[in-house]
Amino acid sequence: MMTDSTMPAHAPAATPETQAQLLPFVLQLADTSLILAHRLSEWCGHGPILEQDLAMANIALDLLGEARSYYQYAAELEGKGRTEDDLAYLRPAVEYRNPLLVEQPNGDFAHTIVRQFIYDAFHYHLLLQLQQGPDAQLAAIAEKSVKEAAYHIKWSSEWVIRLGDGTDESRQRIEKAIRNLWRFGGELTTSTSTEQALQAAGLVPNYTALRQQMEAHVARVFEEATLPVPEGVFMQQGGKDGRHSEHLGYLLAELQYLQRTYPGLQW
Repeated sequence: MMTDSTMPAHAPAATPETQAQLLPFVLQLADTSLILAHRLSEWCGHGPILEQDLAMANIALDLLGEARSYYQYAAELEGKGRTEDDLAYLRPAVEYRNPLLVEQPNGDFAHTIVRQFIYDAFHYHLLLQLQQGPDAQLAAIAEKSVKEAAYHIKWSSEWVIRLGDGTDESRQRIEKAIRNLWRFGGELTTSTSTEQALQAAGLVPNYTALRQQMEAHVARVFEEATLPVPEGVFMQQGGKDGRHSEHLGYLLAELQYLQRTYPGLQW
C-alpha cells in the first residue's frame, strides 16, 4: 500500500503565519481521532464476537492515543495555558472540526465497518505523507500512528470483503451501509481554506493526490468484495468548518459529562 509521496520534494520551512494556521488543522486531526475513538468504544461489550469486540476496542485506544498527541501539540501551538483535557472536554460542538463521517452513529456492524473503512482509506495514506512533512511534531505523531493505521486499514478492508462476498444477509447489510454513509466520504479529501493554505505552504499533503490513493484502495477492495463503487453521489460537507449533524451534540454530552459536572476532576 506504499505510494509515491504527495508532499513537495523540498517543502519550505513553516512561517509564523503558517504555524498559526497549523492550530486549526491539528485540532481537526485531534477531534477526528477522538470522536471516532468514542464511537468505536460504544461497541465495547456489544461486538458480534469477542475477538472483534476486542479489535474495535483496540482501534479505539489507538485513535485515542493519536488524539492525545494532537491535542498536546495543539495546546502548545495555542500557547494559552489550555491542556489536552481542556481542548477535548471543554469546547462546544460548533468548535469541533471533525468531518461528518466519524460522528455518524454505529448502526449495525456493517455500518461500523463501512464508516471505518472509508476513514481508514484516507487516514492511512494521510499519515504516510505527514510523516515525510517538514513539521517535526506532526511527522513524529504520524510516524508512530501509521503503524497502527496499517492494522486498521487491513482489518476494515478484510471485513468489507467478508461482508460483501459473504452471505445474502451480509451483502444486503453492507450495501445498505454504503448507501447511507458514502455521501460523507468526500469531505475527507475536500480542502478547507486552512488546508489549502497549508498545502500551498507545503506543510500538509496535496489532497487531490490523496483522493486518488484513497479511491484506488477502495476500488481494489470493492472489486474483491464484488461490490460496485457508488458513482454520482452528492457529498455532504460542513463538519470540518464546524457545521455538524445532531449526532455530535449527543455524543459530546456523554463524552464531556464528567469533566463538565466536576470541573478539574483528576483520577
